[in-house]
Amino acid sequence: MGDWVTQWRVEFLGREWNFVDIGSVVVVLGLHCLTLLAPFHFNWPAFWAAVALYFVTGVSVNLSYHRQLSHRSFKLPKWLEYLFAYCAVLSFQRSPLEWVSIHRSHHQFTDTLNDPHSPVRGFWYSHMGWIFDYRSRFGSYEARLKNVGDLKREPFYIFLHYTYPLHAIGFGVVLYAVGGLPFLVWGLGVRSVVFLHATFGINSICHTWGQVVWDTGDLSRNNWLIGLMAHGEGWHNNHHAFEQSARHGLEWWQVDVTWYVIRFLEAIGLATDVKLPTETQMKRRALTVNNKISEEKAEAKVINNGKLE
Repeated sequence: MGDWVTQWRVEFLGREWNFVDIGSVVVVLGLHCLTLLAPFHFNWPAFWAAVALYFVTGVSVNLSYHRQLSHRSFKLPKWLEYLFAYCAVLSFQRSPLEWVSIHRSHHQFTDTLNDPHSPVRGFWYSHMGWIFDYRSRFGSYEARLKNVGDLKREPFYIFLHYTYPLHAIGFGVVLYAVGGLPFLVWGLGVRSVVFLHATFGINSICHTWGQVVWDTGDLSRNNWLIGLMAHGEGWHNNHHAFEQSARHGLEWWQVDVTWYVIRFLEAIGLATDVKLPTETQMKRRALTVNNKISEEKAEAKVINNGKLE
């Protein structure tokens, strides 16, 4: 593992940087610096605004970018689909086109060197180092967005792709106008940084620590802490077993706030064609003694070779 980490570690000096890499550093560093001001600009209205926005923007990323746009786990009326996508843009997690493109590549090349945030390149890389190295994700600027042709047909998503930083920054201006520096620090800085690391933890922590329940042939894990922080996204082994499932917390005790929202939308007739794993699919994926051994061998191949055979 050490050799792969050394070979693929993110170099901050001695490599070519493009405008996307530089922009990523500026945004991430700026948000973290803003968060450092939190103890000095605390008030309860700002705190509760951050909590509310953490729910709205976080669930929107999961519900829109991930479960609907990436995996087509359910359908929504266009006005509601676009509303959730717009709320997700305010999370500083890039445009719908790029987020979905990266995630679809992750499932296509899970835990190999072609995985955009592969854990075989090291924990730091899979957590957040990958966002500072554009070429490691796409190879070249021209190679990006090759797997999101369905979304590129919709003008709304093209519009968000070219303007998404303006919406998130503009929202910061609104927060400052409403509540001054405390609302900006907590409602933009703290809220964004905590959820960014919750999302990054799905790529790193949920491919390193946690429980394996299903035979997926990769390193995905169920992690309760990320499940709570990321509104249900931490049940990652469940997700890799049943990629199109709108529900990730498959057990009653696996808290999945995003699923609760989808289920509510289904109950009132707004969410349709909601996909869930069938009993046959679950039996096929169940981890038995024999395929647990196969799972451990697959994990060893990932760690030692950097690819699944």
